[in-house]
Amino acid sequence: MTLSPEQIVGFVNMVFWPFVRIGALLMASPLFGARTFPVRQRVLLALLVSILIAPLLPPIPMVHALSAEGFLITAEQVAIGVAMGFILQMVFGAMVVAGQTIATSMGLGFAATIDPQNGVQVPVVSQYFLILATLVFLALNGHLLLIETIVESFYLWPIASGGLPENLAMQTVTWISAVFKGALLIALPAVAAILLVNLAFGVMTRAAPQINIFAVGFPITIIAGFIMILLSLPVFLPQFTTLLEAGFVQMLVILE
Repeated sequence: MTLSPEQIVGFVNMVFWPFVRIGALLMASPLFGARTFPVRQRVLLALLVSILIAPLLPPIPMVHALSAEGFLITAEQVAIGVAMGFILQMVFGAMVVAGQTIATSMGLGFAATIDPQNGVQVPVVSQYFLILATLVFLALNGHLLLIETIVESFYLWPIASGGLPENLAMQTVTWISAVFKGALLIALPAVAAILLVNLAFGVMTRAAPQINIFAVGFPITIIAGFIMILLSLPVFLPQFTTLLEAGFVQMLVILE
């Protein structure tokens, strides 16, 4: 059996360019892009998914991957994959913002720990929300939905379809506002309750100035914050699920 150069190029392109887009997505997405996730396993996972979905994809152009046009197509796939992964990463970034807002309100902003996913210091409340969001993401089969979304992206914006989508940059930036809105909705119950506690201590200080408000108010504020985090957990699941669904939708909207 002999293969012509055109057939070899076709076989290589059928796996290579989907691998580039999927690899860029996994690099920028949460969980798979974490520092604790080995790079070798990430590359093998992207290669395996590329091989499995290659027969399902639209026709791929017969362009040599090492040519000037091939480098341009590769750069386009990297940009699309990174943009899609960044959108999903921002969903988990909303958990960090919500946790940091609550921690600052209850006086735990100084209590920080290393986030194993991003390798930076975040408040312990943010770390708690990140762990909770990760468990919910896996329980909802978000990793499978991520693979389904990347396959759908090849139909919305096929390989070598002529540059990048027009709304890629604008839709990605616009998504940040929706992320901060979701973070505010998650943190709002606890922040509002802690604000009422602080107002009560303000009235108490005016009524009895001899009370050491720092010695009394600090532990009570922390306890009230933890109680409100516990009571607001039923609100966390629908809010995070809504934000996650909007994130997956936005990953496809940027390609339209």
